[in-house]
Formats: sequence, structure tokens, C-alpha cells
Amino acid sequence: MAVHTDAGISGYGSVFTNGRLVEAAIDVLMPHLIGANALEPERLSETLHQNTFWMGRGGTLTHAISGIDIALWDILGKATGLSVGRLLGGRYRDRVQPYCSLLMDEPARMGDVIAPHRDQGFRAFKIGWGPFGRRDDPKLDEAIVRAAREAAGEDARLFVDAGASDAFWPNGLKWALNTAHMLKDYGVGWFEEALRPDALDDFVALRKASPVPIAGGEVLTRRQSYTPWLVQGALDIVQPDVTKVGGISEQRRIAWMAQEFGIRYIGHGWNTALGLAADLQLASAIFDCDLVEYIGGSAYVDRLASEPFRLDGDGFLAIPDRPGLGIDLDPDHVARYAPGAARFFTG
Repeated sequence: MAVHTDAGISGYGSVFTNGRLVEAAIDVLMPHLIGANALEPERLSETLHQNTFWMGRGGTLTHAISGIDIALWDILGKATGLSVGRLLGGRYRDRVQPYCSLLMDEPARMGDVIAPHRDQGFRAFKIGWGPFGRRDDPKLDEAIVRAAREAAGEDARLFVDAGASDAFWPNGLKWALNTAHMLKDYGVGWFEEALRPDALDDFVALRKASPVPIAGGEVLTRRQSYTPWLVQGALDIVQPDVTKVGGISEQRRIAWMAQEFGIRYIGHGWNTALGLAADLQLASAIFDCDLVEYIGGSAYVDRLASEPFRLDGDGFLAIPDRPGLGIDLDPDHVARYAPGAARFFTG
């Protein structure tokens, strides 16, 4: 998503939803954007929320506002010459560890899934979805995790995402409890989306009994939706997605709320280079955020920026300290994946 100004400064954001839905949302939101001050991202984003809540809070409109908000922060940074992280209050770190996010496969194939990314320098991995938890076969689930641990190495950080927001997820609390105990034996750092996304009470019970940290929250939108999950202690790690929840403005508020309850914030990031750029800036400004999600082998992450993301010798990513989000898009590469890319850059 692009936001253009009459000062000649453009900002860019990312939205996690269907492109046609975003186009429809923009038609609704546009009257509140034309002539507005692009240097006031939080006020303008809140204005969009306040004037559209009765059309459906938390859905397509909220997703579209997310992309607009990210772009407005990008504009503010470019106008002031400051990185978004500095505008958010300051940088606690100038680099952060990315975890390579990969889909699960059969045990015999997990080595081939992980090895190329370990060779690239990744030292943290998350495996998710695939056959895990979907065949009523605990031995298969464990074999997948065992194969992933062997491929990643004992020195790597490993996280597991059941993906229970999947359609017709078959398992409940007892499966999640048994699986959490299995994951402990493989040094898994967190168990993500172990239950259906609305099973708040079960998440509370799981967190109390699980020997590994429980993570979730990627399907929630707007800060108000997170309140009961934080108040009731349903999560050890909260994972809002900046391209869904309302953008950087909303993501920061959720992270601050989580801190008050002793819950870690680590953003969900299954999106694009722009979403990753926003996550990097947030990671610089949130004191306890030590990881960002990086989709392994995604052209939307690896190919859109004119200067690709690169790991350092420790497997970390530098957090740009340039104006705005700190990345430039490659117009030719964007044109391969986005219709009307010329308008994206010129308005």
C-alpha cells in the first residue's frame, strides 16, 4: 500500500488480506484521508477507526488501516529524517535475531526444509502447520519435531506453531497439553496457536499447565481484542501482526499493554518486506522484543527491497536507522507481484 502527499513524500505499508478487499476499504476510508495531515499517524489512524467502527471492527477496514498507518509512519520518518524506531521513543537495539519461519513437512523431508536456511546463517527456526496435529498421530507429530531439531542443531532456537486457526482444526485442550510436554523434550522455545483462536478459557488452562511458553494472538485485531487475553493470563508471548491489528500505532500500544502484565511481545510477521521493515523498527523500540519473524524463501520478503535483508555472522539482522521504515522498494520487482505498480510509486 502507498500513501502519497502533496509535499512529494510517499510512504509505504503492507496489509495482510485480499487485495480486492483492500481496494474496497480504501474507497470507504478515502474521504477521511484527502487533505489530512500525513505527519500525524496516530491521530489519523484513530480517526479512521472511530469513523468506521460501525462498518465492522477488526475486519477488512482494520486491515487496510494497518497498511495506511505503517505508510504514515514511513512518511513521518522521511519528513523528519528519523527512523520510525526513533520516532517511537528510541532504539533499545540496532540488530535483532530473525527466526526463519517454515512450513512443516513429513519427518523425512524436514531436514531438506531447514538445511538451506541454516546454511544461510539462520540460528532460530519456527516450524508450523503441515501435517502436524492434523492426522491424530502423536508419534508423527513428535517425529516431525525430532527431525526439525536434528536439522536445526542443538544450538539453534526452535519454535513450533500448530496453526490451530486453520479451518476445521481437529484438536482441543488435552491434545495441546500432551503435545506441550512432548515439545519440552526437544527444547522448544514456545508453542504457538495450540488451540482454536477463540478458546480463551482453554488457553488460560494451557498456559498454567504447559512446561513450555504459550504464544498466540495473530488472528486478533485492534488493541481492545487483546485485553481479555492479557488480563486473564492466556499467553506467555503475544503475537499481534502489524499488518492486521491497525498498524504500528496499534502494535506499539498492544506491546506496552503486554509489558504491564509481564507478557512478552514478539510480532507475527507472515507478510512482506514492508511488514518485516515495520517489525524491525518496532523491535528496536520495544525493550523486550528480541526476535522478528522472517518467512524462509519468500519472494515477497527477499525480492521487494532494492537492498535485500542480510544476516550478519551471528545470524542477526541490522535494524535500519535511516528515515522512515529504512528500506527502498525495487520498482521492477514490485511490478512482478503487484498490478498497477507504476501508480504505486507515482500516485
